[in-house]
Formats: sequence, C-alpha cells, structure tokens
Amino acid sequence: MKNAPIIVWFRQDLRLSDNPALHEALETGAPILPLYILDDANAAQWKIGGASRVWLHHALAALNTDLADNLILKIGDARDIIPALTKETGARGVYWNRCYEPWRIARDKKIKSTLEADKIEAKSFNGSLLWEPWTVLKKDGTPYKVFTPYYKRGCLGATPPRTPLSRPTNIIYGETDGISSALDTLNLLPRNQGTWDKALVAHWDISESGAQKRLHNFLDDGLANYKTGRDHPAENNTSRLAAYLHSGLISPNQAWYAAQERGTAEGWENDRDHFLSELGWREFSYALLYHFPTITWENLQKRFDDFPWITEDSEELKRWKRGQTGYPIVDAGMRELYETGYMHNRVRMIVGSFLVKHMLTHWHKGEEWFWDCLLDADLASNSASWQWIAGCGADAAPYFRIFNPILQSEKFDKEGAYIRRFVPELSDLPNKYLHTPWEAPEDILKKCGVTLGQNYPKPMIDHSTARDRALNAFKSTKKDDAA
Repeated sequence: MKNAPIIVWFRQDLRLSDNPALHEALETGAPILPLYILDDANAAQWKIGGASRVWLHHALAALNTDLADNLILKIGDARDIIPALTKETGARGVYWNRCYEPWRIARDKKIKSTLEADKIEAKSFNGSLLWEPWTVLKKDGTPYKVFTPYYKRGCLGATPPRTPLSRPTNIIYGETDGISSALDTLNLLPRNQGTWDKALVAHWDISESGAQKRLHNFLDDGLANYKTGRDHPAENNTSRLAAYLHSGLISPNQAWYAAQERGTAEGWENDRDHFLSELGWREFSYALLYHFPTITWENLQKRFDDFPWITEDSEELKRWKRGQTGYPIVDAGMRELYETGYMHNRVRMIVGSFLVKHMLTHWHKGEEWFWDCLLDADLASNSASWQWIAGCGADAAPYFRIFNPILQSEKFDKEGAYIRRFVPELSDLPNKYLHTPWEAPEDILKKCGVTLGQNYPKPMIDHSTARDRALNAFKSTKKDDAA
C-alpha cells in the first residue's frame, strides 16, 4: 500500500539529524512510526545499568519532544513486539541503524528473518560508526589486534567516513494513538528517586541539542591544547561526548567532521588529529567486540585465565567503589564517577590500574561497577578498556606497567584542583601533602581538620608492597607459559 507506514526503530541513535534509517524512510514518502523498545529480555546480563537508565529516560523524553510526541515506547522482547506492531499498524517496512553488541546482532538477525518471511521490508544502516568492523581488516583479511596499525593503515587508509546528513524539516507521522506506553512505565528511573539521579542529570543537557552544544563548546574551549591538556582532570580539554555518542544523541560522523573543520581552520592540526584518534579508539573497541565477541567476559590473552585474581566482593573492593582507598587521586575519581556518572579518562586508567594491580581484583569487578555507574557505559569500550588496563586484552598496556597513583596525582593534578573538588575533606591541605596526606606532620593535619583513619582513611595498601605483589603474580603466568 502506497500510504502504509514505515516503522523507524530507534536504538542507540536517539536523534533526528544524521540518522540514516530515518533519512531513508523519509525518502520513500511514507508516513513514519518512530519506535523505541526497552529490550531487557534479550539483553540479559547486559541490560542497561543504573546511571545509563537515568540518561536514557531523559534522552527518550527529549527525542519524543523532537518527534512532536509521536515516539512509540514499548518494553519487552523486540522479537515479539516488532512483528506484532507491523500487523497492528499495517506497516510495510521496518528501518533501523545497526548495533554491534553480540546479543543485538543475534536478535536483529532473527527479527529480519521474521519480517522478510512476512513480506515486510527490513532494512538496516550504519548510523553509529565511522567504519564498520568488517570493512577495516589487514591485507590477509584478518582483524587488527593493535590500535596504531588499525587506525593509521586500516581506518585512515580506507574510504573516508560519510558526511553527516541534515536534520529533516517535515516529518509525516503515521497513526500512533493508543499504541505507545508512557515513558514512566519503562521504569528507567530509580524507584525511590532521591539526590543521586537528580545530581547526575544536573551536570548534563541530555538531548540532541545538548549534544551539539557540548561538541561546539569543546571545539571552542577544549580542542586547542587537547593533546596535552586532556591528561589533566582539572582542565577543560576533554570532549565529554562519550554518553552522547553511546546513546546516539550525536553521531561520530558529526564529531569527526566538525573537529576536522575547526582544527584545520584554527591551525590546531596536532590537537585535532589526537582527538580524531580518540574517536578511532572507539571504533577499535567496536571492531574488537565484533570480531572477538567473548571479550565481554573472557580474557583475550589466555595466559591470564589462571592469574591469581581476587574475585570475591571484599571490603577493599567496597572501599574502592566508595572512594575510600586513602589515595586521593583514586578516591577523587571514584567519587566523580558516582556523583556525575562520568570519570576523566586519565583518572579511569589510574583507578583501573589500582584495582587490578594494587588490589589484584579481577577486572570483571571494575567492569561491573563502571557498567552500573557510567552514563556512557558502552559494552565495546568498557570491555576493551578494562582488558587493556588489566594487560589481558588487545594492544594491552603491559601488566608490569603499574601506575604509581602518587606520581600520577602529582603530575596530572599538580595544584590539586581536581582532588579538592571531589575529596573536600582534604581541601585545606597544602599541595606538598595533598597527594600523600599520610606524610603530613600531625600539626598540619590537625590545622587542616584531617584525622587519618577517621574523616579520611589511611592508604589501604603501600604502593611498593602492592607493586611487588603484582609483579610476583604476573611472574606466575610466565611459569605457566613455560610449563
């Protein structure tokens, strides 16, 4: 039927601009039925974490506003919902942008087969990546496992990313009355809403327009000196785009071309190129997940399967989560995570190294906590990055490279602005002792209102002791190799 609608299934692409599925559906001239499904049934253990659910609630509210209140919301198994909805609405097709998590790929294949068997058009597009995983391979057809050749030879040597599509101006909608569930029925917000979720959203404008503002604020104030400034958590040289990219409030193509244009115009080529390579790392993570789908749980380097990790939920793990390790830079990072749903990238490496090397705690425990607390919790990036810091993944940091949290703190938060913001009980300490409060004389601690072991903890483990223990544990994997 000529006027039969097309369902546009929104997933990790909650925007109108540069949305290939929406664009192609509109090109047909058919009325549009915008749809979002919260599919925890198929996600299983990878269902959206707590902080990401809060973000999703507000992102869907913003998208519905942009769609003139025509967004159809459903909760349940998409394999049942989509075929039923096509019958109910008489839809002639279902269009969507591809996702790359293993569970989504398996589910989407089944849905496509079901639709095609019912003579319903099922079309998918690339709306989330610059280069799809199967398009960037080595000359022998195998996937890359090292980032630099992947990005420089594979990505930069490939066809350039498509240019972004413009925002549609006139959308004709199909009949949606009585079809949609209310947003609140998705139960994305905590049951007992309190200060936690409200504090999270206070830091962000969770909308497509908010994503564009964030990008252009970064280009105005953060791109210059990005290459060096991005390592300093108190500086404004990070893009803070990860959550917007994950939920698709902005596309990587929009960020890629906007940064290219601005960086070239201003003569910031080095900073521009470094930012683009960070978008490349996101692509690399997705390529790893696509080609090695077990990295979500299994060590990519099998020698770590017998590593003597501590896997139980220990008291030390609880202290790490709460930001009570006694190392100010680690505690600042963990508190930033819980308070804002975000953590600076340099600090992510510091707290990750502390967990897996100082504490010998399995990277799974860190991955699980980040999954629940990060607004940008992304299965590809979270899995690849935790394996990287643990030394067991692709292109991994060598296990014996153990971050010294004291030196990292002194180097990247020299004046202590970041620590003072998130660990206010130490804010009156002079810089000399801020990074190592246990070294401060008692009279200075007393003057600054710090009582170690009471209002701020003593270090949970000595750095040198932890380093030696970690290296000895790593040596045991070498013995296993020799055997």
